[in-house]
Amino acid sequence: MEIEIATIGGYEEVGRQMTAVRAGDDIVIFDMGLNLSKVLIHDNLRTEGMHSLDLIDMGAIPDDRVMSDLEGDVQAIVPSHGHLDHIGAISKLAHRYDAPVVATPFTCELVREEIEDEQKFGFDNDIVEMEAGGTMSIGDHGCELEFVNVTHSIVQAINPVLHTPEGAIVYGLDKRMDHTPVIGDPIDMERFREIGREGNGVLCYIEDCTNANKKGRTPSESVAREHLRDVLYSMEEYDGGIIASTFSSHIARVKSIIEFAREIGRQPILLGRSMEQYSGTAKQVGIDFPSDVEMVGYRQSIDQTLERIMNDGKGNFLPVVTGHQGEPRALLTRMARGETPYDLEDGDKVVFSARIIPEPTNEGQRYQAEKLLGMQGARVYDDVHVSGHLRQEGHYEMLDALQPQHIIPAHQDLSGFSGYVDLCESEGYQMGRDLHVTRNGNIIQLV
Repeated sequence: MEIEIATIGGYEEVGRQMTAVRAGDDIVIFDMGLNLSKVLIHDNLRTEGMHSLDLIDMGAIPDDRVMSDLEGDVQAIVPSHGHLDHIGAISKLAHRYDAPVVATPFTCELVREEIEDEQKFGFDNDIVEMEAGGTMSIGDHGCELEFVNVTHSIVQAINPVLHTPEGAIVYGLDKRMDHTPVIGDPIDMERFREIGREGNGVLCYIEDCTNANKKGRTPSESVAREHLRDVLYSMEEYDGGIIASTFSSHIARVKSIIEFAREIGRQPILLGRSMEQYSGTAKQVGIDFPSDVEMVGYRQSIDQTLERIMNDGKGNFLPVVTGHQGEPRALLTRMARGETPYDLEDGDKVVFSARIIPEPTNEGQRYQAEKLLGMQGARVYDDVHVSGHLRQEGHYEMLDALQPQHIIPAHQDLSGFSGYVDLCESEGYQMGRDLHVTRNGNIIQLV
């Protein structure tokens, strides 16, 4: 059986992931993501009403025209998890393919919400829910799709595996080795080891290289939870304002902030549209999340809530807000610019329970937001966080588990691939033979 892999998006940047695997006449697409930094750099740009070709020209979504060079039919579109750099282009591109979107329940619900906001294209694709550990047939030639549970900075993340007669294709974006997660099950390393040793083994492993230049291993989310507990408990006697910001999609982290806010005697309130969206979706699909926390999503209601906080006393509340990357329209940035009813004063605490996404636009915006917060007297607590991506020791462990015949680095630019290339070469792989560093728009023939 011929096996080809089209590296469509996410092979020259962190963002707009999209990869297609052709096994004979059957094609499976993994991820259809958005490069958010290409959108945020424009003031007040709304993608919902934009045409896909305009977004492709901007570099915001994958240029999927290379799909016309793959001879076969798309059988499934499979997002690995619910981050926008993996699902943000589904509403713009999926309608071109007569195939269902197959994902875990939380990811499916986020995809539905993206589709509801879409103003340009109709969407008739089926949305099929499949749990981690589930399988489904692909085409009529013996291929099967499997979801292997992994741990990441969003709940219900999986690594999809396409089993073919020539061996398994393991799509390894995005994960960390977490054996003590705050929500959900640990990473299923036992299943990865089985896949590496059954049948024809792993034909190809496509791997996320976000932290491949960093030594050691990525800590568990339980480590971030204890760090967060230590930081917030240190503020227990402070009677001024405390604000926290984290990834809205990081349900486990938001849950920890809510719990510790209550333990130090403050009422947590989730503020911001995406904060309301992700946490509301988590409750909707039955994820273990506080059911009684207040969520406010729209600007007018947010400002009214901030007025109430000021009237009742900042010391009684802990707002959990959007804007940890310094996004210009996000709530924390508006607070830093003095554009909300919330008055920042000398000594007020701002906890960033998130790292800066390593991309120049984000780094510049976050720098500006922190400077504005400091000018109002706020004290910044930075990087109360652990990454959702493997460092080098995790990569060694995955290679040992899977023992792939071929490797394709992904989820970085060429400089970001360098650490992973060195790591693979130390394990006996060779550039151009079985280690394929590639770019967007290329097709690699494996069989």
